[in-house]
Amino acid sequence: MMAGHGDDLHAVGGPARHIPVLLAEVLEALSPKAGEVIVDGTFGAGGYTRAILASGASVVAIDRDPDAIAVGRDLEAQSDGKLRLVHAPFSTLDEHVESADGVVLDIGISSMQIDQAERGFSFRADGPLDMRMAQAGLSAADVVNSFKAGDLARIFGFLGEERHAGRIARMIESRRERNPFERTLDLADAIETHIGRAPKDKIHPATRVFQALRIFVNDELGELAKALFAAERVLRPGGRLAVVTFHSLEDRIVKRFIADRADQVTGSRHMPEAQTRLATFRKAGGGVTPGDAEISTNPRARSARLRAAIRTEAPARAGDFAIFGLPKLPSPKLPGANRPGER
Repeated sequence: MMAGHGDDLHAVGGPARHIPVLLAEVLEALSPKAGEVIVDGTFGAGGYTRAILASGASVVAIDRDPDAIAVGRDLEAQSDGKLRLVHAPFSTLDEHVESADGVVLDIGISSMQIDQAERGFSFRADGPLDMRMAQAGLSAADVVNSFKAGDLARIFGFLGEERHAGRIARMIESRRERNPFERTLDLADAIETHIGRAPKDKIHPATRVFQALRIFVNDELGELAKALFAAERVLRPGGRLAVVTFHSLEDRIVKRFIADRADQVTGSRHMPEAQTRLATFRKAGGGVTPGDAEISTNPRARSARLRAAIRTEAPARAGDFAIFGLPKLPSPKLPGANRPGER
């Protein structure tokens, strides 16, 4: 995956070829070697996976998008058994590999998904209001046509950081009664008409709402948090974790996770020994961002940030979502909906 969340997808030009973001920096953080096993939790178009395979390491590549898995089958067949593709959410990576020497997560939407109007991720071209990476479960149309205005406002406000969240939510609730939203351009144009757009505005007024809907529909923040806990469970001592984010909310989750896991609390003479907490990771540098040369080649990389950490010998801790400070939002899943691969 490669694209950031803040792009003005309504104004961007033609399809962009897939360019893996911060590739050299990710490879330096992972340091893959022959005989090692690396988990690529976000296979996408396989940019990281190809580079890791070239190092001699084996790869377990995961993606919940069935299209990405289908496209990757040829690469899997040509890998001499060094690549195994798994159709699943990356939050379940510990269910598909017992131990690994490295885990890489690229938390963005791929150019392939953006460029397919029928997937509904972008309002650059008209398409169904879908946005489902797994192509199953709750769609963006389901959300805007059935959720209460208060819930929509919370989604737009937190996940999209949209300052007009309440106004947009009330407009949607009123409009959908007579004409439900089914198409991307219909929603985008309705938001622009309602909010207006000043000539100096750099992004389309619907950009943040579309971002929020996509993050919500795919439970992207929850999936990221679960994937970090899963990575902690599968990484061997000395194993490397590399995570590329494109949004401040995602980066905050990764930063807080690494800070929490790198914090060793030894307790005191007034605390029971059982409460001693050992560091499960050590931080490997600060946040790394693309240079000007990469941004000029791949403008969608401009908001990317890489954070890395190295696994210690301490046992994995229990996953505690409280460390991320995430608000309680409505459930992003349809009742009874299954994840890919579940029956």
